[in-house]
Amino acid sequence: MEKEVSECLERMPDEDTLFDLAELFKIFGDSSRIKILFVLLEKEMPVNLIAESLGMTQSAVSHQLRILKTNGLVKFRREGKSLIYSLSDDHVTSILTLGLEHIAE
Repeated sequence: MEKEVSECLERMPDEDTLFDLAELFKIFGDSSRIKILFVLLEKEMPVNLIAESLGMTQSAVSHQLRILKTNGLVKFRREGKSLIYSLSDDHVTSILTLGLEHIAE
């Protein structure tokens, strides 16, 4: 039994990695951010269209996008004066898809 516990602990990520993972999952703990991610799952959009599609203020959407960007879940590009937001990579799509599959079980 001690050998199994020891092997398990050897495979455990270090404390910093576990902390970062816990912080990532906290980001998904807000339904407004989840809604924004699902909108961006469909297509990239500027803040005003995200806000309009979700019935939120542009200020509220901008605040949530700042959190999502800081945590590496969304990115943006400039198009004239507008910032066009999209999911940062396929990992975000996978997290959302797996989360949905899990709760559907």
